[in-house]
Amino acid sequence: MISSTLVQRPEPLPPATIVIFGATGDLTARLLTPALISLRRQGRLDDTHAILGIGIEPGDGAMLRNKLGAFNVPEGSEGAIEKGTAWDDLSRRIDYLSGDFGDDALYNALKKRTTGSAVFYLAVPPTFFGPIVEKLALHGLLTETANAFRRVAIEKPFGHDTESARALNRQILACAKESQVYRIDHFLGKETVQNIVTTRFANTVIEKLWNSESIESIQITAAETVDVGSRGAFYDATGALRDMVPNHLFQLLATVAMEPPAGFDAEAVRDEKAKVLKAIRVYDAADAAANGVRGRYTAGAIGDRNLVAYVDAPNVGAHSRTETFVALKLLVDTWRWSGVPFYLRTGKAMAARDTEVMVTFRPVPFAQFPGVEQRHLPANQLVFQIQPNEGIDMKILIKKPGMEIATDPVALSYRYSDRYDLGHLTGYESLFHDMLRGDQSLFQRADAIEAGWRAIQPFLDLWAVCGEPEDYAPGSTGPAEADALLSRDGRQWHGLTMPHEDRA
Repeated sequence: MISSTLVQRPEPLPPATIVIFGATGDLTARLLTPALISLRRQGRLDDTHAILGIGIEPGDGAMLRNKLGAFNVPEGSEGAIEKGTAWDDLSRRIDYLSGDFGDDALYNALKKRTTGSAVFYLAVPPTFFGPIVEKLALHGLLTETANAFRRVAIEKPFGHDTESARALNRQILACAKESQVYRIDHFLGKETVQNIVTTRFANTVIEKLWNSESIESIQITAAETVDVGSRGAFYDATGALRDMVPNHLFQLLATVAMEPPAGFDAEAVRDEKAKVLKAIRVYDAADAAANGVRGRYTAGAIGDRNLVAYVDAPNVGAHSRTETFVALKLLVDTWRWSGVPFYLRTGKAMAARDTEVMVTFRPVPFAQFPGVEQRHLPANQLVFQIQPNEGIDMKILIKKPGMEIATDPVALSYRYSDRYDLGHLTGYESLFHDMLRGDQSLFQRADAIEAGWRAIQPFLDLWAVCGEPEDYAPGSTGPAEADALLSRDGRQWHGLTMPHEDRA
């Protein structure tokens, strides 16, 4: 059964031109274009919306339309969608400007092509974020009127450490108001991430237990089976910590740990998320060493794919110490979460593609059943499966059939695919939708960005001068020290297998 909410014909979004800097790049083809096709198919984008691509590559509108039309996202991946008539309709609204992002002539031409409301989407390398915003402001392209809004969407990574994030915020906010700036984290656009908030605040049975009295620990995992591939130059300057933790994983952490907002307007929600990120304990060097692990994959095979070691990948430095895996133990110093460890891990070339949040509740203090040898029973767990096979699993204990009283762990499972068609959605649909509506709830604010970088700065500083990442084999769950990080606390990571399988 497919929910009618995904196929109904809603009112179109406010008319605007969507200007995409970096329109010939991978992000535009792989994720942004499928999202725009979905919005067109849903009736949210119509002929009052135009897409203007900008890039350094020579060409015209026909070149960009052909390039995007010929690009096919692999089946089963985010953005895999039948283009159909929605693409035919959308492509007629696509045009292209070729030029250097630093050339005033480009912005003069852009100004002539942008007369009403506009969203400027920066799908470009981070070094261009500040300069493009400055050029837009210099040429009056960020000036709003009563009848026309101007907004800027900025991709990650937003800075590469605390000071650079502050500097970028200063640079951008000197040119635009905070209300015009939409800092992208596409995880926040995913239905399964947004559902964490609904699950918490719409269910008394869950929210009443959502505190340190009932919860023992929380794990947040974002594992990938892919290696760095051809992105060695970008990844070697970034690494797993910068690439994933202060944005994707911290947004999941903030969503899980936030207090109930006063309302669901953008500022109320972002206030509560920012409070969580500001409450993450900032470690000294000794604590960072004790609570952080970094790894790097070696050569090996995952299924029928043979991977070269990260250090041998194209465009990776000969003496690289960049990590492809990171695991952290963090603490959130608030009354609600005092003493509850948050375990975060992310890595490439791992055993499974698996993004999830697992909440482990405190076990019953004593299992007072006659004849039961195991007096301390396994704890209940609540697992939010973000991707793939999106859903929720509640792990409880029941009586195993038989003459004796014996417990058996079972999962009460819900899969989105049983009711809704989410397979083709990328998360960018919600972000485009809210940018055009002017709703910043799913976008990061300056203070939250900076708080996230402050929390990981001790690890950045330590690893810049200390040792090498620990090796791990492709297709594994990461380096051995990551397991030791939890075993020292008497815990273990949730197994990296497909969510419909029984996991330890």
